[in-house]
Amino acid sequence: MLLNPPLPPMEARSVEEIPAGLGWQYEPKWDGFRCIAFRDGEQIHLQSKAGQPLARYFPDMTGALARLPEEQFVLDGELVVPVSGALSFDELQLRLHPAASRVQKLAAANPAMYIVFDLLAENGKVYLKRTLQERRQLLERFARLNFRSTKNLHLSPATADYQSASDWFKKVGGDLDGVIAKRLDATYASGERTAAVKVKQIRTADCVVGGFRYARGTRMVGSLLLGLYGDDGLLDHVGFTSAFTKSERRELTKSFEALKKQPGFTGNAPGGPSRWSTDRTGEWQPVAPRVVVEVAYDHFTGGRFRHGTNFLRWRPDKDPSQCTLDQVEHREGKSLALLQR
Repeated sequence: MLLNPPLPPMEARSVEEIPAGLGWQYEPKWDGFRCIAFRDGEQIHLQSKAGQPLARYFPDMTGALARLPEEQFVLDGELVVPVSGALSFDELQLRLHPAASRVQKLAAANPAMYIVFDLLAENGKVYLKRTLQERRQLLERFARLNFRSTKNLHLSPATADYQSASDWFKKVGGDLDGVIAKRLDATYASGERTAAVKVKQIRTADCVVGGFRYARGTRMVGSLLLGLYGDDGLLDHVGFTSAFTKSERRELTKSFEALKKQPGFTGNAPGGPSRWSTDRTGEWQPVAPRVVVEVAYDHFTGGRFRHGTNFLRWRPDKDPSQCTLDQVEHREGKSLALLQR
């Protein structure tokens, strides 16, 4: 191969605002699995961000790459799975299944898509030392010559116009993961965060505290369990928030132990230990649904916040019954509008 896997991908450091000015290229930040795709004739290798092989989980994508006219290349991009016109991270995660028959069934039902944003090598030439501006021109040419042969590969949009990048958030709503800004004059900084920055789209929601968990090995509150009311009027557990200082935890313990009351959540209730952390006990304490908090989150999928949320403030002015699922649901499905063949 032109480049041998594993190849550490170029990464981006987080910033709070999209940088403005000359010298930047802006790209959408897609909600999927980072993937570097290597092809050398019949040999195809898909590499995850962590350097692990992905090809066995995406036979549909290896097939699509095998059908491209160009037989030798290395691409950088994002694997996503569209379902009913919206990107589904839950469906993407289902692909990581040990049974090949199950993976084949999932691939047939909902084929993956590879959104490409960089060309690292092709036809005997390695482009790692070329500037982003040069690589983008080469990538657009590569896409014109190759991507029409399959519906599974798309060129990720890019612009040097700050206002256009800012408008992406307004255009696609909550479905866009964020914006990446890359230096046009930078070479491919493999494994580094020196040539790009990212701004994640952060959303907020008002949630009801339906319970809490004690921190491991203590009798102080470790995390607050969050709920939202569904159309059936039941309070469903949707996630947690836990970033509190030691003194705040003491006060929270006094407040919420006084509110202990069954059942806490009347719909979907918490299960055992949190899927996000092994540092929480599986037991949880139900409380009367009286307290409302505003939290910041990045994604809401499959009826839950994908990651732990960030506590913003208490909302004593808001009635718990106003904390409904429609704050976070039905906001997907627009980011694919940014793609053009």
